[in-house]
Amino acid sequence: MLRALMGKIKEAAFSVLPVTVIVLLLNLTPLVDVSSGEMLAFLLAAAALILGMALFTLGADMAMTPMGEQVGSGLSKSKNLWLLLLVCFLLGVFVTVAEPDVSVLAAQVSGMIDGKILILAVGVGVGLFLVLAVLRIVMHIRLSMLLLYFYFFLFALAALVAVNGGLSFLPVAFDSGGVTTGPITVPFIMALGVGVAVTLGGKNTGENSFGLVALCSVGPVLAVLILGMTIKGSPVYTPADYSLSAHLGTAFWKTVLRIAKEVGVSLGLIVLFFAVLQAAFLRLPRRKLYQMAIGIGHTFLGLVIFLSAATVGFMPIGYQIGAQLAKSNSVLLPVFGFLLGLVVVFAEPAIHVLNRQVEGVTNGGVSKRSMLIALSVGVGLSIGLSMLRILLGFSILYYLVPGFLISLGLSFFVPKLYTAIAFDSGGVASGPLTSGFILPFAIGAAAALGGNETIMGNAFGIVAMVAMTPLITIQFLGFRAVVAKRMREKRAMKKILAADDEQIINFM
Repeated sequence: MLRALMGKIKEAAFSVLPVTVIVLLLNLTPLVDVSSGEMLAFLLAAAALILGMALFTLGADMAMTPMGEQVGSGLSKSKNLWLLLLVCFLLGVFVTVAEPDVSVLAAQVSGMIDGKILILAVGVGVGLFLVLAVLRIVMHIRLSMLLLYFYFFLFALAALVAVNGGLSFLPVAFDSGGVTTGPITVPFIMALGVGVAVTLGGKNTGENSFGLVALCSVGPVLAVLILGMTIKGSPVYTPADYSLSAHLGTAFWKTVLRIAKEVGVSLGLIVLFFAVLQAAFLRLPRRKLYQMAIGIGHTFLGLVIFLSAATVGFMPIGYQIGAQLAKSNSVLLPVFGFLLGLVVVFAEPAIHVLNRQVEGVTNGGVSKRSMLIALSVGVGLSIGLSMLRILLGFSILYYLVPGFLISLGLSFFVPKLYTAIAFDSGGVASGPLTSGFILPFAIGAAAALGGNETIMGNAFGIVAMVAMTPLITIQFLGFRAVVAKRMREKRAMKKILAADDEQIINFM
């Protein structure tokens, strides 16, 4: 156990240190001047982030992934499709309602929409699309066709919302698809897909193992857009206090207790579902349950440490860097946004869970290294382009419409497995560090350039961009693989045709 934890700590250190180094180097330039107290809090938070990520990934390997696979395969083997769909719907609703990032999103638009209604709508959206994702596996429906249909429907709704005067509401709606696939739900849902696919996926088990996160990211956007059609005017942004003093002292322990409660509720719902299914269907041995219990403890502790560190140390620094860069030299915002995006994805805890699952399901065909490179470039581009949008102040639709058209078009030319992996990666890439560091960075820049009234329309939408660009970069991996295979086959055929007949051995 200790050796495994040390390995996870080493892996987490390599993930978090690049972000830390960039922030430190920025503070040494005349562009950014962060106080010594804030920098000390950031460095301590970075160390805590490493420990939290290590504990989380260890717990995910021990508990969350095995639990999801057992639930998926156990319910599938029961041959009771209605029970499987009911459990998936309830799981999607209750776990999403308890996801911390969803509550943060609801607080941002509380001036226009009741927070409880928004959270419930998002939860129902995830639950319905989780059911749809399982039905896709059972009925062997091509993922790209479903995505094509629902994204066209989604953009049609977005056009209606924009026509009704809700243009500044669109970034919040598209961000909702990213925040719902948080670090608690992603490992379990991904493993659930593997369990169902192994039992019911048929010959395309590898492809069917992915796609659940992709479809679950669509449901919340549709739900929030439908709510957006019922409101008039622009949503009100409630400014948050990003100062260090707001998170230290007694506020620090309040933050930790709040996060511990939220994580405990989310994990508790998953454990409750699993306990009921264990008693009714699974009947796993005690040794396996004991190992899962230890893993749940690691997951809980790791997430509390990780989210607390991101809130206390990374949010204030992110806001300060964004605001000061915008004031000192706003032209450099896209450049530094790109650099931060290149490295911040390494520190998202669920990314490492996804990469290990991809490498395992594909038997090394898609390596962790190639996945990380594709995700890093994609997230870097998304944040750089988002900073350009803050500078110029145009609608998020100018990015999202062509971006999703390209990604959906690529799905018809690359192997289906790459499409499923790519659309899952989009939801996973937009994790807690995106909302806890990159979003405050964007809010600080928008506030410095145009004031609080521009934040809702310009800063929000960055989570949606982080979720979109990996769809293109990872599918380009698949496109490259297809082209490379055809080139190898063409070269092999040329060698055969150019060979001397006397060199060909006739075995007949």
